[in-house]
Amino acid sequence: MLTIEKLHVRYGNVEALHGIDLHVKQGEIVTILGANGAGKSTTLMTVSGLCKPSEGAVSYQGQELNKLHAHNIVKMGISQVPEGRRVFGTLTVQENLNLGAFTLTDKVKIRKNQDWIFSLFPRLHERREQLAGTLSGGEQQMLAIARALMGSPDLLLLDEPSLGLAPILVKSIFATIKEINKTGMTILLVEQNARAALKLADRAYVLEVGTIVLEGRADDLLKNPEVSKAYLGG
Repeated sequence: MLTIEKLHVRYGNVEALHGIDLHVKQGEIVTILGANGAGKSTTLMTVSGLCKPSEGAVSYQGQELNKLHAHNIVKMGISQVPEGRRVFGTLTVQENLNLGAFTLTDKVKIRKNQDWIFSLFPRLHERREQLAGTLSGGEQQMLAIARALMGSPDLLLLDEPSLGLAPILVKSIFATIKEINKTGMTILLVEQNARAALKLADRAYVLEVGTIVLEGRADDLLKNPEVSKAYLGG
């Protein structure tokens, strides 16, 4: 479904990604682990068109994404939930959701998506007329995910969904991600909570300073002593 080959990304004279290779198959949850500055968010932003590669290729369903604008990538079926939520605080929950559906013209489909989202996140239904900026951190994270889902993506990019949340909310968010995946949606997850991510994912990549140093099945990496020492407190 998604293929990244020999990807280099630079910010000015600084190279953030040094020729990484990565693939995601239809229906998988794949997680990218790594410390701050490893290049995890850069990888997602390059897939979604917010960063442009200096070398290498990103392909989705056989089509190269490198030269496409971000809004056209969304129309192809890729939605990103950014780090830090970035909801529109001066708009209501409902208005944020409406913006997430900008690629759709089928009103029946939009209504169906919204009903499904409210079943995933009942709290958003209760607060649909509330300004997004007045929501709690956990509720804003729900809204950020919900907004991305409104466009009916086939591939969902999640950047640090547990960041800044209380443990009980983290558990709830990860359970919801699993439910979303059960519908057939493919998920590429960037996450510093390595243990939770590895328990959720099918496969994983470990990034260190712009280079993939480990990859494999998530349950194997969960048992890997190098991963345990670096990311799991083992």
